[in-house]
Amino acid sequence: MAEAQKPPIQVWDLWIPDVAAVGVSFARGRLDATDTLLVHAAPEKLTVEVLDASGMLIAKGQDLPRTLSSPIARLRRTGERIAREDCWPTDADLETPVILPGGEVGILKAWWNAADHSEWRWQVELYNHR
Repeated sequence: MAEAQKPPIQVWDLWIPDVAAVGVSFARGRLDATDTLLVHAAPEKLTVEVLDASGMLIAKGQDLPRTLSSPIARLRRTGERIAREDCWPTDADLETPVILPGGEVGILKAWWNAADHSEWRWQVELYNHR
């Protein structure tokens, strides 16, 4: 029986571009290749680079501004371009990878928010292996 092939790995490197001399790292995470990544507590501006497992740049978004006051930003890769959309997650976002400040990556398992966006509750599953 053939062994299942693992998906390729990507590194998503997120920077706060407009602080310090050359910016400050916000999060850097390794995860299975994806075209959509949710970001918890993203800063006002975000620069994103997506690298393949060998370190080659495959996509970039420069100085992506906040689009909405929300706890989650959705990053989407289209070819070599990354776009940002701040959002209140819906059921369609469940099972999507989410990166936390610092770089830990989990999977969004549940989301709820009040209609007036005054409160929210969410669950993320974290899994690691060596």
